[in-house]
Amino acid sequence: MPAPVILHGRIARLEPLAPHHVPGLVAAGAAFGSAGFTIVPHGEQEARTYVFQAEAAQLAGTALAFAIVTIEDECVVGSTRFTRLEYWQGPLTWPLSAEPVVTHPGRAIPDAVEIGNTWLTPAVRGGIVNLEAKLLMLTHAFDGWGVRRVTLRADARNLRSRAAIERLGAVSDGVRRAHSRGLDGAVRDTAFYSILRDEWAGVRLRITEQLAARVEVRRAPLIPATAEALHPFAAPIG
Repeated sequence: MPAPVILHGRIARLEPLAPHHVPGLVAAGAAFGSAGFTIVPHGEQEARTYVFQAEAAQLAGTALAFAIVTIEDECVVGSTRFTRLEYWQGPLTWPLSAEPVVTHPGRAIPDAVEIGNTWLTPAVRGGIVNLEAKLLMLTHAFDGWGVRRVTLRADARNLRSRAAIERLGAVSDGVRRAHSRGLDGAVRDTAFYSILRDEWAGVRLRITEQLAARVEVRRAPLIPATAEALHPFAAPIG
């Protein structure tokens, strides 16, 4: 499984999701109604379960979840995660195995990954926080891990989310019909998008220009300039 990290931005910081984020998740989720397109924890018990399940997925090597924290006021405003990690290393064998090939235990690096399960409290939704969070995660995936593909998906009915993904410069891979059950119980179509390694430079420039149009860039860069600046999260999770 990939090592957890803290991703430092100018507007927001992404921290590995942990129990101390529960009060912030409760406050951030309180502004949501009971239904939506993404799972949002409501109340302390749901928030604790949300964090527990995220930690279990991280230990299993299937996901790496973050709390999104604003730097100015140190408030938790939502959550996001790397999920559906794919590993292509090692010799091709039959039958094929979904288990990662681990050179260094606890440090397996994915070849492809999905960014998803993202939600933000309405006060900051659709703004610069989400844009910078996506840039931080894409930078870590492509420049830190060296992945070949990042996937993003959305309920086909979620036009707001689809528009946000398209503004990043992600390419549509089509809509999978009757793909799964939505949170409202209806059978949903799912819109898939992807960014490939060869497309990353253009996407990075596109997002950086969008950020620059919204904030005044002074001395500090919007994101760490190199993969080495993405400091490993040394403390154990949990």
